[in-house]
Amino acid sequence: MSPAPTGANDTDDVRAAAAGDRAAFQRLYRLHVGRVHGAVYRLAGYDRARAEDLTQDAFIRAWQKLPGFRHESAFGTWLYRLAVNVALMDIRARNADPVSMLDDEQMPDTGATPFCAAEREELEHAIGLLPPRARAVLVLHDIEGWRHEEIGNELGMAVGTSKAQLHRARGLLRKTLGERS
Repeated sequence: MSPAPTGANDTDDVRAAAAGDRAAFQRLYRLHVGRVHGAVYRLAGYDRARAEDLTQDAFIRAWQKLPGFRHESAFGTWLYRLAVNVALMDIRARNADPVSMLDDEQMPDTGATPFCAAEREELEHAIGLLPPRARAVLVLHDIEGWRHEEIGNELGMAVGTSKAQLHRARGLLRKTLGERS
């Protein structure tokens, strides 16, 4: 899990924002919003509206918790982890069925993404169809680069369960993508 890139003034902006400087926090927002949104967008099953809400929730929580930020890690890493937690809590709060897959009619419209190839759209759609826990493990492991130990700790599952969920998610992806070709 690599931290988001930081600017020269990132540390100064973090300290200023923790002291209540809204302009400093706005600079931090602009610097980190892309990575935060990307992570929660994938975890939300490519639901744009939900990802926007989760992104805003993450930044609201960051603003609230910033005075307690201990600078033990990079701000981008801390923020990213907070955002992932917000998305995972949303999955849990929705009592997401960890087994069922969504029907095509239940999938949100991903909208026009002119810079994406058809294969990428097809893959995003297939990932969005995955059961929430399997999708979370796949996204955190294969896309975000987390280790199974981190995933297990975050999702409250054994390392073996994380590995099994990843295997299951990959199998479901192969099946879904195979059916479409």
